[in-house]
Amino acid sequence: MATDSIHVDIVSAEGEIFSGAAKMVFVPATEGELGIAPRHAPLLTLIKSGEVRVQTSEGEEQFFFVGGGALEIQPNKVTVLADTALRAKDIDEAAALAAQQRAEEMLASKTDKIDQAEALAELARAAAQLALIKKLRKIKN
Repeated sequence: MATDSIHVDIVSAEGEIFSGAAKMVFVPATEGELGIAPRHAPLLTLIKSGEVRVQTSEGEEQFFFVGGGALEIQPNKVTVLADTALRAKDIDEAAALAAQQRAEEMLASKTDKIDQAEALAELARAAAQLALIKKLRKIKN
């Protein structure tokens, strides 16, 4: 592998969604977005629901949605271990809107704290998916 690229693996319980070389990777860590370039310092951190952006060695940008998980960075390798992961083009907008509505209804019903926490997590995932859909629409136009 060339020193101007870093190997990236994005995997979830469903399987591997991306594996390849990249110039740069952007990941939504719990403390803010991380930009990862080749020879990055090693790091292990949690990630939140949001967009993972991979700038490939060929100059193409690929977008993915992750629903939380963990990130491991080594100088020549980035591994995203996601709870759930989708290619951005595979996000179902209607399902995300329905999930958002369910979560909002659950929060409004004043359920117990565990149900509220689940509803907030579902709301965050749906909002992140919808934000990524909106961003991709702007890029295409």
